[in-house]
Amino acid sequence: MGGSSLAQVYNQIGNESPDIEDFSVFKSAFNVTQQLIDDGKILSGHDRSDGGLIVTLLEMAFAGNCGIKVDLPDSDTICALFNEEAGLVLEVDAAGVASIIQSYKDVGVSISHIGSVISNDSIEVKIGETVVIKGKMTEYRDIWEATSFQLERLQRNPECVAQEEVGLKHRKTPAWTLTYEPTYTSEEVMTKENKPKVAILRQEGSNGDREMLAAFFAAGFETWDVTVSDLVGENVTLDQFRGLVFVGGFSYADVLDSGKGWAGVIKFNEQVYQQFQSFKARKDTFSLGVCNGCQLMALLGWIPNGETGLSEDKQPRLLENDSGRFESRFSSVQIQKSPAIMFKGMEGSSLGIWVAHGEGRFHFPDSSVYEQTKKDQLISVCYVNDDNEVTQAYPFNPNGSPDGIAGLCSKDGRHLAMMPHPERCFTTWQWPWMPSEWSDKYEVGPWLKMFQNAREFCEKTTN
Repeated sequence: MGGSSLAQVYNQIGNESPDIEDFSVFKSAFNVTQQLIDDGKILSGHDRSDGGLIVTLLEMAFAGNCGIKVDLPDSDTICALFNEEAGLVLEVDAAGVASIIQSYKDVGVSISHIGSVISNDSIEVKIGETVVIKGKMTEYRDIWEATSFQLERLQRNPECVAQEEVGLKHRKTPAWTLTYEPTYTSEEVMTKENKPKVAILRQEGSNGDREMLAAFFAAGFETWDVTVSDLVGENVTLDQFRGLVFVGGFSYADVLDSGKGWAGVIKFNEQVYQQFQSFKARKDTFSLGVCNGCQLMALLGWIPNGETGLSEDKQPRLLENDSGRFESRFSSVQIQKSPAIMFKGMEGSSLGIWVAHGEGRFHFPDSSVYEQTKKDQLISVCYVNDDNEVTQAYPFNPNGSPDGIAGLCSKDGRHLAMMPHPERCFTTWQWPWMPSEWSDKYEVGPWLKMFQNAREFCEKTTN
């Protein structure tokens, strides 16, 4: 128990610290574990080196939002629960327990079946015949999270912290739904010689360009990496492109209200600004702005009234998150019925998506513009809670946008601006979690469809 977390809690150092006496056993355990992971036989796992077995078990239950029932052999309670000797706790399917135990035993690694996951909100741990821990998982989790929430109150809006703390007890598996079948782009499309060209535009500090290039490439585009300085220096012009994408990621280090520096370079250079205006006016083009790019499109007036434009005092813009801090989360959104060409056939779907922004709250200075935006169905994507209900509640809505607004489009649907990052989850492996019925069925991420929709729009329109 020397040097353990428990010893530190009691201001002790201890004598004998955890060690590994036989590295060949450790190596064997590692290799078997890696093989089982490759075979898809391990559902989750955690080592016990930071807190001991009980901390490991509780953390797994907290993260999995489930209960556990554990039976340990009769031994010293403190040592059994808190020693930090090298060891793993693995969650596996019940049908595979015997074969997995045999896999470790075959290479001389000690392994025991210690319990099971249960669906209700209960934690029970027995050592021998004695129940040493029994209670509700959610109550233990509240205690576990209490220190973090106290720290959070010093860093962000206390009202948002309180919402998240109270809501934690009621979290459940998101009820995501898909109204379409995600599929790879066909080989015929991918091998075409004359693909539509899309300019992936970045500015100083942008860091979302590579994911965006990959997403559009996977959808069948000829993707071009273009910087604003390329346009200023007249090395590239926009008239050759069918798509224009404004990427996210700390443009101008996220100062000057994030997108303002970017918008200033465009607006105050006449030849560049005219290129943008001409591109926007063409009926065979589309544009997408994500995160900083969303802020830019609002400042340029491309959404929601891109065709006619709005005066600066009426133009919607993006303000600081209600939480008062940068938010990086895997949130839930729902695709709304709208003219957005990139969301064609996706309406009604709810799915996970990455968010990463400090200023993502949509603000409408003029209420009449807001009402008209809703009437014209230009709100294309909204944040939702675990029940797929559009929400302003934190943390489901990470920024406090009214009516859960996560994106707006133009009236003709060609121009789309959204704060979340679809390019960061267009493959399945970019998702931190996905319903098993999706991961078992689909080989490609659901968000790829919006990029494929853009290509199909280009194929169906001409100059």
